[in-house]
Amino acid sequence: MVEIGERPILWHLMKLYAASGFDEFIVCLGYKGEMIKRFFLDYHWSCRDASVDLGTGAVDYHGPAPDRWRIDLVDTGPSTMTGGRLRRLASRLRDGGTFMLTYGDGLSNVDLRELLKFHDSHGRLATVTAVRPPARFGTMDFDGDRVVRFEEKPQTGEGWINGGFFVMDPGVLDYIGGDDTVLEGAPLENLARDGQLMAFRHLGFWQCMDTTRDRVRLEGFWSSGQAPWRTWAS
Repeated sequence: MVEIGERPILWHLMKLYAASGFDEFIVCLGYKGEMIKRFFLDYHWSCRDASVDLGTGAVDYHGPAPDRWRIDLVDTGPSTMTGGRLRRLASRLRDGGTFMLTYGDGLSNVDLRELLKFHDSHGRLATVTAVRPPARFGTMDFDGDRVVRFEEKPQTGEGWINGGFFVMDPGVLDYIGGDDTVLEGAPLENLARDGQLMAFRHLGFWQCMDTTRDRVRLEGFWSSGQAPWRTWAS
């Protein structure tokens, strides 16, 4: 719920998905999940003009609805780990076929339709988006003591990491134990061991929001009007 441009990062992620035509969501709630519930319960009226009849309590909204999303807000426990939260949705996910999954702490301009197309093409159980994040510090090359190349915070040249945008089939749920299972631990390790994990390489923008420094950087992109992840018109 940390805000970028006066909207929580969760909203930015959902706008990203909706811009690609994916507008049905399940949000796994945990610690302070009531804050997320309140945001969405208030969202409809807070984004529109309204007329209120104090005599009857009737409310008339004016103008188009801001977003036509379907959102299931599911309490998955205050201390449940990432894999455990997914496992708690098993009854919903097993009947729905392929699904997409992301965390709530990173933004990207990854092409979600191409990601899904890639997943459908290889027939494995899971696809992870692999990214090369910007280095924290600038780099320099030398000829003796002379600087021959200086690059301010370049993209990491090697060492792909988990970018947090997944596509999965319900069979992934069989790799997850209970509430204490971390998705990034045994489930993904065993999927890789079994040849069931594929990587979609994304060379475009990706930025996590783990620190205040990260939030300030994302806020800077947004306030400049040049946020790379903003793939929607309004």
